[in-house]
Amino acid sequence: MFEEIFSSIKKNKLRTFLTGFSVGWGIFMLIILLGAGNGISNGMSSNFNFMSTNSMSIFPGYTSEAYGGLQKNRSIRLKDEDSEFISDIFPSSVTKISPVINLWGSRISTNKDYVEEELQGIYPDFKYIKQLELFEGLGRMVNEQDIIQKRKVLMMHQKTAKKLFKDISQIGTYVRVNDIPFQIVGIYDSETHNQSEPIYIPFTTMESIFKPSGYLNSIVFELDGVNSIEEADDFKKQLKSNLGRKHKFSETDSNALWIWDRLSDFMTNRGIMNGIALFIWIIGIGTLIGGVVGISNIMLITVKERTKEFGIRKAIGATPMSIIRLVLTESLFITITFGYIGMLFGVGLLELIAKAMGGAEQGEKAEDSVTVFKDPSVDINIVIAATIVLVIAGIIAGYVPAKRAVKIKPIEALRG
Repeated sequence: MFEEIFSSIKKNKLRTFLTGFSVGWGIFMLIILLGAGNGISNGMSSNFNFMSTNSMSIFPGYTSEAYGGLQKNRSIRLKDEDSEFISDIFPSSVTKISPVINLWGSRISTNKDYVEEELQGIYPDFKYIKQLELFEGLGRMVNEQDIIQKRKVLMMHQKTAKKLFKDISQIGTYVRVNDIPFQIVGIYDSETHNQSEPIYIPFTTMESIFKPSGYLNSIVFELDGVNSIEEADDFKKQLKSNLGRKHKFSETDSNALWIWDRLSDFMTNRGIMNGIALFIWIIGIGTLIGGVVGISNIMLITVKERTKEFGIRKAIGATPMSIIRLVLTESLFITITFGYIGMLFGVGLLELIAKAMGGAEQGEKAEDSVTVFKDPSVDINIVIAATIVLVIAGIIAGYVPAKRAVKIKPIEALRG
């Protein structure tokens, strides 16, 4: 059987190549498009890694409406007690929470060098919400004992450590924060792509030394059981209503309190990526179908050219199934061979792109840029599924010509 298939292919080399190329190109484009879609999705997802996707942040503002006899343009002041207030109102929803005090332009100095960075006073829960990780396991995070004892300790980003020290393994070393000695207890890492990262110190230390007023710059917290944009909007409405009663501003006042809802941002982004993925699948499968249709048409031409041959086969006793098997096998051979070649080229190209991008990310400024495209790969399950699709496509492409070959009557074939 395979000798006959190879003989048929050999007689029509150019036609076979062009037919196979259409299938190979179809599967190649499907792999490339899926890899590109994953690259975009991975790039966008990496930009959400610097903070929990089910978190919210509250920032105080100024009232734009009069309320309860009070004038507008009042400054809303949040304090540590407000974080406890939120936890008490939503005990099952707010799982982790941290008030935050910021101090911009703080001077962090050693005997030889200095940098100016943002200083943030935080609670231990902050590390979960911000998804902070120690750089190569160096040191520890701010803990409860730091809060209770108001310790003068800090965590700095590995980029800041590199600016101040040649060797970033400086756990236990003292630096001066606005001329006050602080001990480095942790070197952390993050993927915010910013030029600089905050210095973190215990909230109580910040409050007692640098911000005795206790006024917060923000409150960040993580949510549990809020899984949709609608649920997030409902939560924000309840939150604003309760804080409005406490701080005497209208829940319709959009300037009194600003809530950054990362869950809604993440859900919206995921919806966009799902739409892109669907579009890519439609284009890729459409291209693949075009190749399969091309094979089906070529096989029809092949059957027509071999009419006399099939008639003779039937005259000497060939069964319909043997003729169907012959046509289907030729169709499957072309489809799978060229499809597999297209798949190899597609996966290979994605690997080259991923390797090239991996090398580029090692550059000095790579970590300071927003990631749009990352790790353009295709899941092995997709590759297996594509192989199965190829087999099915080959069967479909050869079935109609095979059925036509079976219907050929020996007398009509010999007459032709």
